[in-house]
Amino acid sequence: MLKGAWEQPGGRRGLLLLAVIVIVALVGPAFLPDPASQPDLIHGALLPPGLGHLFGTDQLSRDVLSRVVHGARISLSVALLAVALSATLGCLVGMVAGYFGGWTDAVLMRLVDGALAIPRLFILLLLIAVWDHIPLAALIVVLGATGWFGTSRLVRAEVLRLREQEYVGAAVALGAQRRRIILRHLLPNALAPVLVASTLAVGDVILIEAGLSFLGLGIRPPTPSWGAMILDARSTLFTAPWTGAFPGLAIVITVVAVNLVGESLRDALDPRRL
Repeated sequence: MLKGAWEQPGGRRGLLLLAVIVIVALVGPAFLPDPASQPDLIHGALLPPGLGHLFGTDQLSRDVLSRVVHGARISLSVALLAVALSATLGCLVGMVAGYFGGWTDAVLMRLVDGALAIPRLFILLLLIAVWDHIPLAALIVVLGATGWFGTSRLVRAEVLRLREQEYVGAAVALGAQRRRIILRHLLPNALAPVLVASTLAVGDVILIEAGLSFLGLGIRPPTPSWGAMILDARSTLFTAPWTGAFPGLAIVITVVAVNLVGESLRDALDPRRL
């Protein structure tokens, strides 16, 4: 699947950008100062980008580059784990609804329709508002538990199509157990649209997490987060624009790279192009 995305110019650019971002996020902190360190509040605050601090420093004399790199770890980890959780839940619900059908399908899909009718951001704000300080693990669970509704509909549609195929009928005629039919015949063949949707969802979750952190409802200081960094930079945005520009640029580049990969995967897996 990734090979198909690599063969397209947009996918190649997106994969290269993502590779650079992931490598920097994994290796960069070993060569950068502590993102929470405040070495000189008087003379080291709001220094412009230069040789000593490539991205400058913020109002607390913290190195902006170090915080952006550490923020990449947080944002990517939150997005990947939340999307993995939502894809798992979506596959489970969609598989059950599509395979068993009947009242099971009707009940599950009506619940999904009701959830899709409510904006996801509203649900997130409602859930997060009950916490004074939401833990990182809880934030991941909340993001994942509110993002599987569309995936379940994709999986259900694929299962409804696949269960009418001859090889599934042959497996049923041979006495294969339901679990084997689902895990060996239906689920692997229904994963292509889930992979595309999950890839595109990573960018959405990064934006949602940054937005929540900017509102003060997501990841809280001193943990570096791109959204929280932009929030901290509000008071110095005009006098020291680098404090907010670099985390904002990191969000844009990462989301664009993820969307390029997702769109290339969608084109590569389009049956009309195969």
